[in-house]
Amino acid sequence: MTTTEPQPTDTREQPPDTGDRHKLTALGGLAALSLDAMASVAYGPESIVLVLAAAGAHGLGYTLPVTLAIAALLAVLVASYRQVIAAFPNGGGSYAVARTHLGRRTSLVAAASLILDYVLNVAVSVTAGVAALTSAFPSLYGDRLWLCLAVLVLVTAVNLRGIAESARIFMIPTIVFVGSILALIVAGLFRDHPASTVTAAGHSSVLAANATTVGALLLLKAFSAGCSALTGVEAIANAVPSFRAPRVKRAQRTEVALGALLGIMLIGLSVLIGRFHLQPVEGVTVLAQLADASLGHNWAFYVVQFATTTLLALAANTSFGGLPVLMALLARDNHLPHVFALKADRQVHRHGVLALAAVSAALLVFSGGDTDTIVPLFAIGVFVGFTICQVGMVIHWRRERTPGWMPKAALNAFGAVLTGVATVIVTATKFTEGAWIIVVALPLLVLLFERIHRAYSRIGETLGLGRVPEPPHRDRSLVIVPVSTLSRLTSEALTAAASLGDEVMAVTVTAPDPEDQAHAESLRRDWDLWNPGVPLVELSCPGRALGRPVTQLIRDLAVERPGTRITVMIPEVEPAHVWQRLLQNQRGAVLAHAVRRDTDAVICRLRFRLG
Repeated sequence: MTTTEPQPTDTREQPPDTGDRHKLTALGGLAALSLDAMASVAYGPESIVLVLAAAGAHGLGYTLPVTLAIAALLAVLVASYRQVIAAFPNGGGSYAVARTHLGRRTSLVAAASLILDYVLNVAVSVTAGVAALTSAFPSLYGDRLWLCLAVLVLVTAVNLRGIAESARIFMIPTIVFVGSILALIVAGLFRDHPASTVTAAGHSSVLAANATTVGALLLLKAFSAGCSALTGVEAIANAVPSFRAPRVKRAQRTEVALGALLGIMLIGLSVLIGRFHLQPVEGVTVLAQLADASLGHNWAFYVVQFATTTLLALAANTSFGGLPVLMALLARDNHLPHVFALKADRQVHRHGVLALAAVSAALLVFSGGDTDTIVPLFAIGVFVGFTICQVGMVIHWRRERTPGWMPKAALNAFGAVLTGVATVIVTATKFTEGAWIIVVALPLLVLLFERIHRAYSRIGETLGLGRVPEPPHRDRSLVIVPVSTLSRLTSEALTAAASLGDEVMAVTVTAPDPEDQAHAESLRRDWDLWNPGVPLVELSCPGRALGRPVTQLIRDLAVERPGTRITVMIPEVEPAHVWQRLLQNQRGAVLAHAVRRDTDAVICRLRFRLG
């Protein structure tokens, strides 16, 4: 239990901690937190081309202008999130900004939108990576769900070892992918015509037979489709605490590097699409056609395809880097269970990682590992977060009024307008394709946050958190020790009970059948001979239930002896090996559960270690 009220965010740069070696460098941040954005170059330009294909070859001529508009929005977002990183170094991104400047309810909308986007990113990334693999090896198509789950298990296992560990593992695939895309672009710029068209040969074009005109609606749809390339830009601001000191500067450098690389790759690929007059065809990605045209159908082509497949599958790592930190902040503010705020060794929010993996696995099973089922839901949540973040930062600069605040506020205001318009466009154009699910899920998630917060508030009120409690005092204590036979364990339990309480009572539960009665008679005889100075009370139970007679005794004693503190000392054997736990009868666990459920007695479980 922490506190019932959210605590203000400390916006000062924090000193390095002892777990710094388990945190990220700037290069490691690119590998751990930018895979989602990097991998979007595999489907961002293609999404634009597929929409513009409705206007035929003439429509494809607008690929570069639409991409430039998306790149301009990317530049605004990167500049804005650099400011968010500096203003909110404890992470949380749009949630932290909204919580401080726009109120609790708005901050929950931002948090819910980010959570939905992070979960969908895992599903989209994994299914897209597996789809690329099954395109190369069609025989695996029927097993794509199992392949998706296997990739998810792999990424989850790596992240349970720590975000720095995942960065080291994913650094090589990231470098190979970025290097191969940049090489593809450079090589293509030096060619006047395609080096090869083998990949697209024999595949039918998806250009519309009856081409429509290139109107504003078509361009807006192309823009909204291409905006999927901007998901993941916010992940670095959400996970600032994961960087090494000085974490603000490292996170800012990582954000700029991400924006520069992503912008260069998006614009470069769009230029090549126009240069080679590529048309979308069935069964072959636009990126594969570009690799074929720029590098030729050789080993370099397969390097690009392999790097793309790998990075798409691993792009889920962005969510594993950002979402557990966000969930930890929500838990600290009493909007999620407090267990999500706990850190394991290696600075891992383990429960957040496992929760993300479980929900993503359920989504993969629901979709059957099919990318097309999930993609329409993608990118809406993150644009809601973008807009809230920009508006909050405008208020931030107006309140702070630091030197040069007006240009910064103007930048964020401009960004808020752009992302707000993009949010409306993306939601409207994708609403009937499944986006309505996000529109419904968003308020439901906010409602869940509110319910959890109210529950913690009631608990805090009952516990008197924030108030000075009454001074402690000593009550008379009675310790009850359940026994079934005489042994060293019995002796240890009675010794411990005598050390804790003013009075000790041993109890045994007997059933009416002859076998139990004979055992009870033997125990009474042995107890009298042993004479430990502790009375043995027999409790009869016709149904062989262990917990019910003990809890009834506790309730009766509580009525007979008001003001007496009753403790139940449950002696248990602690095996020398884990597998030996299977040999235990679990009577102690059954009794502890019954006492905790039905009484207010204190439960003390005494461990007697073997070996």
